[in-house]
Amino acid sequence: MVVRVVTIVPVIDLDRPRPLVAADLDEVCRTVGFFQIVGHGVDDRTIKDAWDAIRAFFDLPLADRMSVARAEDEYPYGYIPMAAETLSRSMGIETAPDLKEVFNIGPVDSPADISDAAKALVYSPNLWPDALPELRESWERYYRALLALADRLLSLMAEALGLPSDYFVPMIDESPSALRGLNYPHQAVAPRAGQIRAGAHTDYGMLTILLQDDAPGGLEVLSPTTSHWVPVPSIHGAFVINVGDLLARWTNDRWRSTLHRVVNPTPDASGSTRRQSIAFFHNANYDAVVECLPTCVVPGVEPRYPPVIAGPHLIGKFHRSVYAEPKPS
Repeated sequence: MVVRVVTIVPVIDLDRPRPLVAADLDEVCRTVGFFQIVGHGVDDRTIKDAWDAIRAFFDLPLADRMSVARAEDEYPYGYIPMAAETLSRSMGIETAPDLKEVFNIGPVDSPADISDAAKALVYSPNLWPDALPELRESWERYYRALLALADRLLSLMAEALGLPSDYFVPMIDESPSALRGLNYPHQAVAPRAGQIRAGAHTDYGMLTILLQDDAPGGLEVLSPTTSHWVPVPSIHGAFVINVGDLLARWTNDRWRSTLHRVVNPTPDASGSTRRQSIAFFHNANYDAVVECLPTCVVPGVEPRYPPVIAGPHLIGKFHRSVYAEPKPS
């Protein structure tokens, strides 16, 4: 059964019989689209090394961080400075830029054929800072571990949808997933009106696998039943998982891609309010055709959405979130 905590976001133990896990996944993806997992099998050392390395990156002097900054907005990987992104823009909402800085990498292994220019963009080379050589090894290891975890989750999710466990494999075997480190600096001064750490948005791809700390000012999800924002607590050893837009579309909205945001610490928070997280955005193959799953449509009723190609869908969302980048001083 689903283990309940004081939130609308439940905790699911993957280390149980598959039918029980699949049933829980279907329940939570239908209702809130967010859950936490334990029993995931990702090695503690792999997690700690990736966490410590990205912390060290954000502690580097700005010049070293800027050495791996994106040369242009369209480039998907590298460093994005403070206030250079506005996630709410992907929802068509204009707000002040997000109070965060970001480091992104993409696939660490490329497929044999990336001759198509648009497809090649998502397999662009990752940028690694010379000042921190350990970042590459730890992040490539973590990337591969979470890619395997996403494969495991999607196998269980296929069963939850009444499909063969290997149903998604041909559509994710060249997944151009992305790994993103996020640093939300200590807020020594009050933000601008309406400005928060990450504006309200949904994620674009299949699944997000998030590692978060328990610093003040954190992740919140919009309750589908009350329309109130609800915090997602940090649980030691757990990953936060959420359904992305593409998977919701694939299921004909049987499963939810839920609005979420990262809020500022309260004005009375004591000590440092710096916060860190690492998000793994799992995506379908660039050229995967996403159309209503056979178990998610009523016979004789048209699906809600026409088919789309996964890669262009993802890139379009990403580009809408980019804010004009400030020049470093």
